[in-house]
Order: sequence, then structure tokens, then C-alpha cells
Amino acid sequence: MSFDNVCKILAEKHPVEFARWLLNVEPSNVKVLKTELSIEPIRADSVTFLQLPNRILHIEFQTLTLSNPPIPLRMASYSIRLKTIYRCPVTQVVIFLQQTDDEIAFQEEYVDETTIHHYRSVRMWEQDPGLFLNNSALLPLAPLTQTDSPQALMSQVAEEIAKIPNRVTRQDIAGYTEILAGLRFKKDFIRQLLSEDIMQESVIYQDIVQKEAFKFFHRQLLRRFNEVDSSIIERIRQLPADKIETLGEEFLDFSDISDLVAWLDQQAR
Repeated sequence: MSFDNVCKILAEKHPVEFARWLLNVEPSNVKVLKTELSIEPIRADSVTFLQLPNRILHIEFQTLTLSNPPIPLRMASYSIRLKTIYRCPVTQVVIFLQQTDDEIAFQEEYVDETTIHHYRSVRMWEQDPGLFLNNSALLPLAPLTQTDSPQALMSQVAEEIAKIPNRVTRQDIAGYTEILAGLRFKKDFIRQLLSEDIMQESVIYQDIVQKEAFKFFHRQLLRRFNEVDSSIIERIRQLPADKIETLGEEFLDFSDISDLVAWLDQQAR
């Protein structure tokens, strides 16, 4: 599951809440900046740019510390490009989601012979859970925050989700939370606390699950058959997540691509 991508969705759905948390100001006129940075790398699945009146907030979500190029160098590169294009200050925050002792998660600068560049690192396991429990936009991140009793914290999260009055919002927040809590808890425990039917009814959650299921199967398909006609790939892309999971199991018994096509034809009937 793409944990980084879920966080990006949250930040772009709730830019004011994320700007308030990370900048510690009462922001106004915050908008998601859809920018094209021509020089690679651009990690569209985990990077969010928020434009404030006199500042750009660059948020990058990281599940792993391993990166090519390394995170500090990438942050320096982004900063230069953003300042060149928008001619305003840039605040950069790397949010590490999963607890680690890797020194990269504790680093906040890039240094070489001629350059010193600073950015912020936020480690979710050091964050006060109160802020997240009291804000529905940030609530899905609460299971990752500081606690002496992760199980009790997760129970609090479930209680706060149940209080959300709007049904659609409650479904979506439950879906996001189920995904991110997977970085810390086993799925069975999460499902004990979060109503499974609520998550299944979340359109956004199901869309994320479907896309991740397709990406995983697509990699397996190309690894085995090398080249696959684009029309076949598109047929697979249109399948719901549960069908892709079933296909993944039956795929082990296929001898060639014609077996896959026959399976898809059978599903279409």
C-alpha cells in the first residue's frame, strides 16, 4: 500500500490544516500548487506544494529513508528550483511516517564543499497525539504519533472517527486511517476497532486499494511476460480490487498470455 500517497491526498484535501500544523500560523489563501519541475526527480506520489501569500510550503512524506538521490540532496534541489520559479521563501518539511533509528530521519541539512541547505524533519512517532486526535483532517496520522500504549491510542482514534457527523467524511477518514495504521498495527486489530463496512463504503479508500492492487499485479505481469498488449493491461486496470486479487492467485496457473485473455473474457460474460 502506498502510505506516502495517502498522506499526499490528505494534504491536498486539507491544505489549511496541514499549513497550520507545520508552519504554526493561522494561514489564509492556501492553495495546492500544481507545479511542473522540469528536472528529475519529481516524486509526484509523495510530494505536495502549498502556496501561501508569501511562501511555498513543500511537504514530502517518507515511509522509508532510502532514496535516490538521498533525501538531503533532493530537498536542496527542490528548494533551488522552487525559488527560481516563484521568487519567494520556501519552507520544506520531510515527514517520516514509520519509526526508525536511521540517521537520515534525524538529519535536517544538506552540506557539501560549497553549499549548506536547511530543511525540517518531522518524525511522526515524536508528535503529540492530541493535535491529531482533535482534528479530523489530521486524524488518520494519529495512530503513528507518540504513545506509551499504541493499542489505547488506536482505540481513541476509533472513538474520534465514530464522532464525525458527516457519513461520507467518516467513511473516508476511516479508510485513510486503516491504511496508515497499517504501518504500526496488524490488520486484524485495526479491523476490530474500525467498522469494516464503513471502510468498504469509502469511495476514495476503495479507489486507493484498487490502484495499489493493479500496480502490484502489473509488475508481476510484466516480470513474467515482458511485453503485454496495452489493451489487455487496460482491461485489467478496469477490474475492481477483489477481482485483481483473485486474478493474482489464478495467474500462478497460467502458462501463457492466452490464459489471461481467456480469464478476462470469462469475467466479462
